[in-house]
Amino acid sequence: MPIVTCVEDLRLLARKRVPRMFYDYADSGSWTETTYRANETDFAKIKLRQRVAVNMEDRTLASTMVGIPVAMPVALSPTGLTGMQHADGEILAARAAKKFGIPFTLSTMSICSIEDIATHTSAPFWFQLYMMRDRGFMERLIERARAAKCSALVLTLDLQILGQRHKDLRNGLSAPPKLTIPNIVNIATKPRWWTSMLRTRRHSFGNIVGHVQGVEDVSSLSSWTATQFDPKLDWDDVKWVRKLWGGKLILKGLMDPEDARLAADSGADALIVSNHGGRQLDGAPSSIEALPAIVDAVGSGTEVWVDGGIRSGQDVLKAIALGAHATMIGRPFLYGLGALGEEGVARCLEIIRNELDVTMALCGHRDIRTVSRDILLSGPFVPAGRTAAA
Repeated sequence: MPIVTCVEDLRLLARKRVPRMFYDYADSGSWTETTYRANETDFAKIKLRQRVAVNMEDRTLASTMVGIPVAMPVALSPTGLTGMQHADGEILAARAAKKFGIPFTLSTMSICSIEDIATHTSAPFWFQLYMMRDRGFMERLIERARAAKCSALVLTLDLQILGQRHKDLRNGLSAPPKLTIPNIVNIATKPRWWTSMLRTRRHSFGNIVGHVQGVEDVSSLSSWTATQFDPKLDWDDVKWVRKLWGGKLILKGLMDPEDARLAADSGADALIVSNHGGRQLDGAPSSIEALPAIVDAVGSGTEVWVDGGIRSGQDVLKAIALGAHATMIGRPFLYGLGALGEEGVARCLEIIRNELDVTMALCGHRDIRTVSRDILLSGPFVPAGRTAAA
């Protein structure tokens, strides 16, 4: 059993065990990857205020996300092709999240279907929706999510047009993936991966194939997906989804305070500050840089979460201190999944929890719900006059 002490250990192990085309899909950004890298490195610029001689007993990380109790203010993000990091990946991640006590979000572009997750986990999960041209398909997706007892719907707003992702283009990563000779050769060097894949029937997009007229297999999937993301998406469409769903609605992909105000006015229960993991507009600010202005613009009436660049419990604490009500993680749990399957996702969550707990204590807090900007020293992304003096 490899020694794993941090998320980076899981990443390195996943890189060894997951075929290159699928590892690169999870661990890359668009164009020059400037925003992708900034998502992670900008957290290191934020400095914490260490306190001593304070009572650190009886600590708690318990919180809520849209009224749902969570073991810590972290949820698993919707990530496409999760089931290609490890066989039945979405099922395994959902199980790990349930055991830990945090939410799991299933992507529209998942390998396992909504029904697969509902069958294999008893905890209510969330479903992420893209705005597609085929409104009939969207209506059916929402009904399927309702039938599966999903407790919230996450509508992603920032994928109307795909950003150019150079690694995916070089690797032939498409829908479905192209099995070129270099890809086949690389897959052959990952026996743990392909032997587990041979034991599952889930190899395509489970929410789409067989649920769209004319898309009955992978050969007909590519042409359908190439035309489906709707560039006409606007706030009227958001209202349409909200009315059709009727339950808790979370809007993902906010990076601008004006957009955040419009999103809050639409009646969303929570907003997620996110640049799609740096996979859309390269040159945009990091998620953590965008967070404070959005928190200030929205106020306390709507929960604001942040997604992007979190690699540790310290990053979670910094996000909470900057005003996020909660956080979401994508790549860290994918690294764990690719490295060790369900056990790796569980290990990822344990690492983040322990780092968050210890760091919170050393900053002088015992309850995550009391953490504020006063644990930060002045610096980048920290509004002046709202922190401890350096």
